[in-house]
Amino acid sequence: MLLGQDGLVEGAGEDGISESFALLQIEVDRESPERESLPTGGAACCSKNVQRKQKHWEKIVAAKQSKRKQERERRKASRAGHTVNCPQHSKRFLRALTKERLLKAKDSGPRLCIDLSMTDHMSKKELSRLAGQIRRLYGSNKKADRPFWICLAGFTAESPLYTECVRMNDGFSSYVLDLTEEDCFSLFPLSTLVYLTPDSEHALEDVDPNKVYVLGGLVDESVQKRVTFQKAREHSVQTARLPIQEYMVRHQNKKNYHSEILAINQVFDILSTYLETRSWPEALKKGVSPGKGYVLQNSVG
Repeated sequence: MLLGQDGLVEGAGEDGISESFALLQIEVDRESPERESLPTGGAACCSKNVQRKQKHWEKIVAAKQSKRKQERERRKASRAGHTVNCPQHSKRFLRALTKERLLKAKDSGPRLCIDLSMTDHMSKKELSRLAGQIRRLYGSNKKADRPFWICLAGFTAESPLYTECVRMNDGFSSYVLDLTEEDCFSLFPLSTLVYLTPDSEHALEDVDPNKVYVLGGLVDESVQKRVTFQKAREHSVQTARLPIQEYMVRHQNKKNYHSEILAINQVFDILSTYLETRSWPEALKKGVSPGKGYVLQNSVG
């Protein structure tokens, strides 16, 4: 390759020019690794920081994986122990067993009647809440060691409440209970009825399997007082209230709210727990939520 006075390539054709560019490219490539191998101090610092974070993250992931493995082993061991102690049964068998226990309560008691004759003036929202309470009550009764026999009295298939129960409760038509249009006062002998109402002067002392305990199926956001109490008095029926005043005390709260009015499923939980434990403090603790503003006497510091 010859250079002239003006620095132009002489005596070189297109092949010569290509070879020149190739040589230049080789020189550039040789120099590049050297440049890249000399990081600045900031880049090195950043690299160490990234590595430290990466190691920390790997430790966290390893700890989570170890915890999951231990949890899987614990569950596996628990299932194995449960299988040994309690043989597995099909859902059909368990449903048949539950139905048998519920039907046995119809003959041997105790019995619980929900008075649904006061739902005509309830709003759709109140009916939905009542339907939800019925669902929870029935669910608790199925799980109870000694279930009640439940009767829904004053209940018609054409009523808005029935429609709401079917809409909200899966399998409502298959519930193992009595469903009748008659009211509780004509359905049972008046001498066997005990209407549970917070307005009664008499505290409930025991649960008698020979009695029929009546709960007013009433969700009233306007809080009309003494409705169920007056209805029981009109029919000369014995009344009783849960012994909240005897075993619990008012507890100060932000809203300064205290109420002995409970949902029907909460009342049922109290009766069912008492029947099982024969302890009112334990039963009341089960059914009276802290939001009602009452606590057990011995729990006050």
